[in-house]
Amino acid sequence: MIDALDRDLLQILARRMALVAEVAAYKRQHGIKIRDAHREQDVLRDRHERAVELGLPPGEIESIFRVLLRSSRDHQAALRAEVPLTETAYTVAIIGGHGKIGRLLARLFGDLGHRLLIVDTDTTLAAPEAAAAADVTVISVPIDRTEAVIRAVGPHVRPDALLMDVTSIKAAPMETMLASTTASVVGTHPMFGPTVHTLQGQRVVLCRGRGDHWADWVAHSFTARGLVITETTAAQHDRAMSVVQVLTHFQTQVQGLTLTRLGVPLAETLPFTSPAYLLELYVAARHFAQDPGLYGPIEMLNPRTSEVTGAYGVAVQELAQVIAGADQEAFTRLFHEVRTFFGDFTAEALVQSSFLIDRIVERS
Repeated sequence: MIDALDRDLLQILARRMALVAEVAAYKRQHGIKIRDAHREQDVLRDRHERAVELGLPPGEIESIFRVLLRSSRDHQAALRAEVPLTETAYTVAIIGGHGKIGRLLARLFGDLGHRLLIVDTDTTLAAPEAAAAADVTVISVPIDRTEAVIRAVGPHVRPDALLMDVTSIKAAPMETMLASTTASVVGTHPMFGPTVHTLQGQRVVLCRGRGDHWADWVAHSFTARGLVITETTAAQHDRAMSVVQVLTHFQTQVQGLTLTRLGVPLAETLPFTSPAYLLELYVAARHFAQDPGLYGPIEMLNPRTSEVTGAYGVAVQELAQVIAGADQEAFTRLFHEVRTFFGDFTAEALVQSSFLIDRIVERS
């Protein structure tokens, strides 16, 4: 009986998705954006109230409908709902198109109807040749090779075309692009990895270099696929990344190295995990499951790395001394100093982290 009801639910979801496709076609024809935040809030409020009336857990039902809404937005984006019917199809060359991010970009631009030229170490098509033929040339290669590839490719990009990158640092690549070509220049940084399940709501940083027309086109292309744009300067980007990436990755590596050298096997701690500890372990293990060739340059090439790692070392020493001295007063003072820094964000953090912890417990 339950299996039959579940199959009925799947049929209803399929019918719902078919209606979403019709909505996408209407939005594209009339130039309506995919996401209507007010409409979504009305839907969630209504489903929450109906769940209460039916004696269902409203929080869980709201979570289900949030997933449905996200899936609907993703489906509409894949159907090019925000791409005008008169949109020009460009030729996009992706240098490094067989890498993980390169493949993701190829899928993104391909979904938007653009022609693709893929260049990588295993292709017969060479980067200069592709750049000369393309309207848009995207540099998607390892960070430590980015500037050299830009110098090789930049002179071949047509003056009326666009040269852009997707590197995790921005100041040096932007300067190199501007010096290597007379074409328009845009720097971007996708703030997500290639394994994300959906592009909906994922963030991309955009730095304008030269040519607002192409910068606007990049922003439009990304938002049409459901991405959120943060516009900034290259210098401000690198300053923010010194915290968002360098500090975050550095502390994760310190945590992992400490765990490795403490002499306490991981398996020994797992039967004692709290949800918060398990969440920390997942984040750390996820980090070390990936490529050190990616993380090394992110941390080593940021212009503020030494400042960040130095501040981290000072904080570690200060806190270690307080704990070693069993100085509760000093501990409380440091605790409140940090709480003041976070301000109202602490309330949001409690709600969001509780949600994440609940989901982890569900899957355990």
